[in-house]
Amino acid sequence: MVAPSCRMTDKEVIKSHNRESSRAQQYPSVTEEKHAADKLHSPLIFLFTDKLIHKSTNCMDHSGMTSAQLLKTSTKESAFCGQPSHRMASPAVPCSVLGPPPAVWPPLDFALGALACCAACVFTNPLEVVKTRLQLQGELRARGSYQIHYRGVLQALWVVGRTDGLRGLQKGLSAGLIYQGVMNGVRLGSYSCCDALGITAFHGGSLLSGAGAGALGALIASPAYLIKTHLQAQTVDAIAVGHQHNHLGVSDAFVTIYRREGLTGLWRGVNGAVPRVMVGSAAQLATFTSAKDWVSHSQWFNANGWLTALIAASISGVAVAITMTPFDVISTRLYNQPVDEFRKGRLYHGFTDCLLKVCQAEGLLGLYKGMGPVFLRLAPHTVLSMLFWDLMRQQAVKDK
Repeated sequence: MVAPSCRMTDKEVIKSHNRESSRAQQYPSVTEEKHAADKLHSPLIFLFTDKLIHKSTNCMDHSGMTSAQLLKTSTKESAFCGQPSHRMASPAVPCSVLGPPPAVWPPLDFALGALACCAACVFTNPLEVVKTRLQLQGELRARGSYQIHYRGVLQALWVVGRTDGLRGLQKGLSAGLIYQGVMNGVRLGSYSCCDALGITAFHGGSLLSGAGAGALGALIASPAYLIKTHLQAQTVDAIAVGHQHNHLGVSDAFVTIYRREGLTGLWRGVNGAVPRVMVGSAAQLATFTSAKDWVSHSQWFNANGWLTALIAASISGVAVAITMTPFDVISTRLYNQPVDEFRKGRLYHGFTDCLLKVCQAEGLLGLYKGMGPVFLRLAPHTVLSMLFWDLMRQQAVKDK
C-alpha cells in the first residue's frame, strides 16, 4: 500500500503561515509579559523579577519569530507530516510552562533579606526615633493641654541631635537591626517560598502571601520592636515624652522585662504590631506595582532604573502612610505603656481599647501623629532594601 504524500502545495504553506501569524497575535508581547509578572510579585523583589523576565525572552514560542522564520518553520514541519523537529520542540513552549525560574536556597534567601533590610535600617533609623517621639507626645491629652517639644520632622531631628547628640539620632539601632533582620528575613523568605510554590500566581495570592508573611515576621520579631520602642523613647527630662523605662541597653532591657513580666511580657503589644505590618504590606503590594507601571509607561526614566523605583516607592508611600499610621500609633502606645504589679498595661487593655481612648482624648488626628517621618522613611527604606537584596541575590546566583 502506497503511503499518502506529505508534500504541501504553495497554497497550503501560505495558509499554514497565516494560521501561525494569527496564533502569534494571541500571545502577549514581551513588555506585557513583564508587566504581568510585576503584578504577580511583591514590590520587594521587582528588580529580581525584571531580570528573570528579560532572560526568559530567549525562550519565547513562535510569537517572537519573524514571518520568514514562521514560513520556514511551517515548511519544515509540513515536510515531516506535521511532526515538529526536536530542535524546535523546546522553544515552542514558553519558559513559564517549563517550571518556575531557579530560586535562591530558602535559608540563604532568609539571610540575604535580613542583611538587606538591616543595611537600609542604618540610614533610616533617625526617622524612626523622631516618629516614636511624635507618636508618644501628648499621650491621652487634649490638644493644647501639654508642652510641645517636637513640631515636625526637621525640627525634631534638630532637637534630638542638639540635646542627645548625634548618637541620640541612632537610639535603639541595635534593637532595630535585630527587628529588621528577623522580621524582614522571615517576611521576604516566606514570600519567596510562596512564590516558588506558585501561590502568588493565583488571583489575590500575592496580596495574601505578602500580608501573611508580614504577620509571621511581626509575630516572631515582636520582642525586638518592644525594646526598640523603649530605647527610642528614652531621653532627658527636658524633652521626654511618654513613659520612660530607663533601660541601660538592649541586653538589660531584655533581662529586665523578662524578670518583671515573664516570657509573655516580651510579646506585650504584639496585637498591635501584627495588624500594623499586615496593613502596611497589603497597601504596599496593592499600590507599588501600579505606581511603577504608571511611571514606566510615562517614559520619564529608565523602566528598570533606581529613579523609577524611588518615585514608585514614594507614590506608594503616601498610600501606605495613610493606611498604616493609625496602626503604627496604636502599636507604639501599646509597646511603650507601663505595666502594673499584675503585669497588665496601666493605660490600655488592648488594641480596641487603645483605639477608642486615643480618639476620645486626642481626636481622630491623634491617630496620625508621626505620619511625616513614616512617609519620609518608607520610600528610601523600601528602595534601599530592594537594591541591597537584589544585588546580594544576583551575587548568590553567580556563586552557585
